Amino acid sequence: MDYTVATYLAYLLTAVPITIWVAATLSRNGRVFLTDVFHGEDGLADAVNRLLVVGFYLVNLGFVMLYLRGGGDVADLTGLLETLSVKIGVVMLVLGVIHFVNVMVFSSMRRRGRAEADRARQAAAYQQQVYAQYPAQPRR
Repeated sequence: MDYTVATYLAYLLTAVPITIWVAATLSRNGRVFLTDVFHGEDGLADAVNRLLVVGFYLVNLGFVMLYLRGGGDVADLTGLLETLSVKIGVVMLVLGVIHFVNVMVFSSMRRRGRAEADRARQAAAYQQQVYAQYPAQPRR
């Protein structure tokens, strides 16, 4: 077995478990956030969470597989370590960017949902104020 094949194996044996660990961590800790975004609707939050995990796996494992071949031939142990560190570093950066984008999207959804809820509360309070000015009319 040459160093290029050893690099591929080491890369896959490192990148795939990292991707699985990140997906599990995001799923477990993101559930609370999604429940808040979807106003306590646990079923909807769980469904979206599962869909996000599937998408996360597809995008990241697809990237890991596509990036496997890049880097050229590896001639020695030093080249193996250098190539492996670049590949794993790039995978981790991609994982981080995708996570950051997800957090930004759901934060904006959360802000928008809270703003809509605040507007609805303000409208209800205004209606109560307006109607409180007029006494109830007796029914005939």
